[in-house]
Amino acid sequence: MTAEPRVTYLVGRLERLVRRRLSAAVAPFGLSLPAYTALSVLRVHDGLSNAQLARRSLVTPQSMLEALTQLVEQGYVRRRADPDHGRIIRIHLTAAGRRVLERCDRAVDRVEHEMLAGLDPDGAADLRTALLACGRALEGTLPERIG
Repeated sequence: MTAEPRVTYLVGRLERLVRRRLSAAVAPFGLSLPAYTALSVLRVHDGLSNAQLARRSLVTPQSMLEALTQLVEQGYVRRRADPDHGRIIRIHLTAAGRRVLERCDRAVDRVEHEMLAGLDPDGAADLRTALLACGRALEGTLPERIG
């Protein structure tokens, strides 16, 4: 009798596969996966601090600094001091950042479409709901929309 694989194993395996495929999808646009994730988070929550952006992007502040250095050099984000708290630097998406993000989104959509090809629309919606519920159960603060 073969034991069913643990859900945590399946989630981890899928995460590694998705990360590899998404990295390959955004690489032709000159972006790393953390950089793409940062841009997608900024599209929804423009003006976050480095620490806030790192939390929402699920990376360490140090990793986010590396991604932001790349994004600033490419002209996809700009940093500005917070007018109320001069020590806080806010990160803003530029028009060029929005354009590259839209191109990357099409490549990422293809990966997601391929991943969900075996599910009908209701199954895909149920999966999204279940994943959000699992994330909230473990973290307690997972937002409805991450990026």
